[in-house]
Amino acid sequence: MITIENLTKKYGHNLVVDDVSFVAEPGRVTGFLGPNGAGKSTTMRMVVGLTKPTSGTTTVAGRSFRDLPNPGREVGVMLDASAQHAGRTGREILTIAQRTMGVPAGRVEEMLELVSLTGDEPDRRVGNYSLGMRQRLGIAAALIGNPGALILDEPANGLDPAGIRWMRDLLRDFADRGGAVLLSSHLLREVEVIADDIVMIGAGRTVCQGSKADLLRGVGSVVRAEDPRVLLGALQATGADTTLLHDGVISTDADPADVGRVALRAGVVVTDLRPTDSGLEDMFLQLTADTQRDNKRHTKSERRAA
Repeated sequence: MITIENLTKKYGHNLVVDDVSFVAEPGRVTGFLGPNGAGKSTTMRMVVGLTKPTSGTTTVAGRSFRDLPNPGREVGVMLDASAQHAGRTGREILTIAQRTMGVPAGRVEEMLELVSLTGDEPDRRVGNYSLGMRQRLGIAAALIGNPGALILDEPANGLDPAGIRWMRDLLRDFADRGGAVLLSSHLLREVEVIADDIVMIGAGRTVCQGSKADLLRGVGSVVRAEDPRVLLGALQATGADTTLLHDGVISTDADPADVGRVALRAGVVVTDLRPTDSGLEDMFLQLTADTQRDNKRHTKSERRAA
């Protein structure tokens, strides 16, 4: 289990991660999503002790990462597949990990076979690997200690379609055998296929979290309003399951037409109203719209044109 509680990180006056809390449960894949610069990588780095939090706590298997006697036996980590010694071979990198963790020497060959580094590939220098081969080697290094949890940042980068399918099956099998997986990726279709739970952040803040089944249940609306609390109360008064998410964004199981009628009766100006049955990509774009770099650029251009 990976637990994150009220995690915050500031660099000077720049608030990068803002009071983020969630749990990656055993037996489940947790998709950790957000636009570029949302704070995903910083959050992961804090979990594994590479970045010190300003406040908040993180634990793996009930202990902070720095208190784990042999961290690689508890949690496998891949944050940057390119951060490997370019002058060593793939086999050498796994052998060093194997000896450091004190696992049987046979694990090196097991992992090479598992990630399909075959032929002369294990004995090539990593500097001559493709990005996809480095990703496979990074996964092998994360798994060699037989950990109970995985933390992976963009593990499918550089993989071809067959490699992405292989990655999906590997992580699904790991979770089905009781492991906890925390997975960050921009490949939203792949996350939608594999994830059991979703945590989405924007500008360092949590914008939604929950089981994929609940978040993508196929009915309801996402609505922005000038007076969201009034609209929230009006929708709840109708019996609709309604939640105020952030910055005037409301998620409700009422369909858009009913939301529009309720807003009209309540005298609330609605600035955006969309159904939530379009899949993870549409939900991602809706909930992180105000933190998307391209949307900000587009808005500035419109203002200049006006």
